[in-house]
Parts: sequence; C-alpha cells; structure tokens
Amino acid sequence: MATEVNKGLLQEPALRRTSIKNWPADERPREKLLKHGPAALADTELLAILIRTGSRKGSALDLAKGILQEGKSLHGIAAKSATELMRLKGIGRAKSVELLAAFEIGRRVEARRHEQKLIVKSPEDVANLMIPKMRHLSNEEFYVLVLDAQNGVKEEVRLTSGTLNASLVHPREVFKVAIDHRAAAVIVVHNHPSGNLEPSREDLEITRQLADAGKIIGIPLHDHLIVAAGGFTSMAERGVLGQ
Repeated sequence: MATEVNKGLLQEPALRRTSIKNWPADERPREKLLKHGPAALADTELLAILIRTGSRKGSALDLAKGILQEGKSLHGIAAKSATELMRLKGIGRAKSVELLAAFEIGRRVEARRHEQKLIVKSPEDVANLMIPKMRHLSNEEFYVLVLDAQNGVKEEVRLTSGTLNASLVHPREVFKVAIDHRAAAVIVVHNHPSGNLEPSREDLEITRQLADAGKIIGIPLHDHLIVAAGGFTSMAERGVLGQ
C-alpha cells in the first residue's frame, strides 16, 4: 500500500545561518529523513545531507540552496562534471566527488531495473531503457540496439559521441555493428541535450538512409528514437521509416 507523505513536509526550509546541529531535532534534515522517510524532504534538504558541512557564512542547508539556485535544478547539478561542480560556491574537490558518486548511484539503480533482457514491444520499452542513461548527457550520443529474433535487446553499442550528422552516422557503421553481433534487427537511439524532441533534417535523413540500407542488407531498422529528460520521439510512430 502506498504511503502518503504530508505535503507540508516537502516545503523548502527557511535559511538559518546557524549550525544544523543546533537546530531543533525535528528540523534537522537527517533526523527528519529518519522519522518521515526520504520522500518527505525537499531537494535542498537531501542535498544538504550529501554536502554534510556548511561554511563560515552558513549551514549545509544554506549552501545547498545556493547550489540549487546556481545549478537551476537537481537535473542541472547531476549533469555537471567535477570541474563544473567545483565552480559552484562552497563546493570543493571532496564535495564534488561525493555529489558525483551519489548521482551516479541513482543513474545506475534506474538503469539496472532493465538489466534483465528486455523484449521490445513498443517504443516506450526502448525509451524506459535508454532515457535514464542519456538524459543528463551534455553532448549527443548515438546508440545501436542489437535485437534478436524475439526482439530481445542483445547489445547496446555506443557508435558516436558528438553532434549528430550523416558523416558520423553512416549506414556502413551501424550495420557493421549489426552484422558483428548477428542482429535480427536494430533500433537506433540518440539524445537531444537541448530537450527538444523534434527531429532535425539530419535526423530524418539519417533515419531514411538506415531504413533503406536495412531493407537491402536484410536487417531491418525497427525504429529510431530521439530521447531527452522529458520524453522521446519515435520515428516509426511518425511513419518516417516507410517514407
């Protein structure tokens, strides 16, 4: 049975420029988490627990709020490199490493929900597999999913990293992967770091080239997905593969 969380607990706490250990016990993020569970904490409180210590100018919670304002959101912070994190006020080498490790654990937990061989029945299945791995990327990456005869995902192969264009994603490279892994079919996936899920002219051109090549080789392209943090676009659903 689902547990309801008191919505009042999720309100962002007011800044208090004193050490957290001097606060009333029920207002300290760690004690609050133990009493009510992690879902009851606001983003700043969860971040403050990871940061652990504040600075001369404020508590860990003050620091967390400032970092969230600079990073725009948890997604924004999670997408940063160690160097970028250390540019945030109050974040040094040790804190940047701890934050990177925490966000990576979250990504791996989400990704490993799908470690059992996935049988693709819909574009949503592919999106659920790939979005957790790609939504925080700051550059475009292109993956080839190798499918068996039952539409099971045998391999996920990253083909390119960088701006997607026809010179980087050539049918020869995609179907070399397919042949090397004895694919019955393939699905290709790439991300749009901007969050815009509309296919570009290059996206459409590459999709049609791959679909045509697959028909000739005998290894069909089942779909080409564009993914971002906010969702996905399926070229198959849009009818691009048959054009």
